[in-house]
Amino acid sequence: MIFRNNIAIQLYSGLLLLSIGLFSCQEKKGEQTTSINQPIPGPLIQAGESNAFLPYLTNHNGKTYISWVEQSENTNRLFYGQLDQNEVQSIQLITEGNDWFVNWADYPQIQFFQDGSIVAFFLKKSGPGTFSYDIMVTLSNNGKDWTLPKKLHDDGTQTEHGFVSMSPWGENMLITWLDGRNTGGGHNHDHGHHGQMTLRAAVMNSNGEKLEEWLLDDRVCDCCQTGSTISSSGPAVVFRDRSETEIRDIGIINWEGSQWKETKIIHMDLWEIPACPVNGPRIASFGKDLAIAWYTAAQDRPEVKVVFSEDNGNSFGIPIRVGLGKTLGRVDLEIIDNQHAFITWMEEGKILGRRVNKNGKLGSPIEIAKSSEKRSSGFPQMTNTDGQIWLAWTDDSQDLKKIQTASLKLDEVISD
Repeated sequence: MIFRNNIAIQLYSGLLLLSIGLFSCQEKKGEQTTSINQPIPGPLIQAGESNAFLPYLTNHNGKTYISWVEQSENTNRLFYGQLDQNEVQSIQLITEGNDWFVNWADYPQIQFFQDGSIVAFFLKKSGPGTFSYDIMVTLSNNGKDWTLPKKLHDDGTQTEHGFVSMSPWGENMLITWLDGRNTGGGHNHDHGHHGQMTLRAAVMNSNGEKLEEWLLDDRVCDCCQTGSTISSSGPAVVFRDRSETEIRDIGIINWEGSQWKETKIIHMDLWEIPACPVNGPRIASFGKDLAIAWYTAAQDRPEVKVVFSEDNGNSFGIPIRVGLGKTLGRVDLEIIDNQHAFITWMEEGKILGRRVNKNGKLGSPIEIAKSSEKRSSGFPQMTNTDGQIWLAWTDDSQDLKKIQTASLKLDEVISD
């Protein structure tokens, strides 16, 4: 269990002003004034039928998969299928219900175990409170027949549970989530509650059995996405932290040996904000190297940054700015090799992407698609499958939302 102590908090607060002077000049290394390239080539592939949204991308054994939600009247249906160059194939219904908690920023996901079994989760209302909902998990060993959904957590409180990330860890699955069991909340529209949101993690096998569970951090931001990856050195989990003075910078907890280390702040942006910005970090790994992307608006300067680590998050390089000055955040990230990552984000009605080199050199930004800045446009998604970057996003330009996908070859992404 990772708990705060007053000395650590005081030291963190005391270093805030110092870090501004230390890093403000260094971070300019990644800033470049450049034009935006034309939209990415190739056909767009539509996933889903009427009113489809909340896409999520993953890969397994060299194949790319997408999940999404379709909504009609009071019923929500979770589907998934395999993406190829021209269509979504082998579409399957995972589960459906009329008592789900459907949120623009907290989307269902699927992930594959090493043996090819699949785990999927969605959110289900647990009580009358606005933010009273549970994480429900269902599994399949053939992609067609799914187990009866059951709760991931066992606290039994009618509070907020969500913002899940899943990463295959050997034969099992690492699952992390935000857990509101200590808040006593769920009844207010503004996340008002008495206790603190926590970050928890568990390991589950392909039979749906939890093998172990941990409390990773006992005070975190209420509604920003979590992220996880498994490097050659072990798991690493990123999230938006929350100090006693409402500094909400990005934290990381990594696995060392046989236990989790304490929370470490990736970089002291010093973003003091008395509310959740609903903009979580993303993390990816290549060997023991990590790349982490996040959004901050410290000092009223909206920015997207990327940082690299060569030792599973024990130390970090200098943060690299990749946004163009008016970013909305909503980042995603894939690490390409031990030198490059590719990042996507939203800015001025566009979904943009660009290559980032760990030495600070940036590729020209690429316009992936037009988009709105409304919540209904959601969070664009990305995955890297054997030399190809796949992207998916929600098109909310019409009354009924639809999902679009497209792809880029890695040699196009990393070429200068």
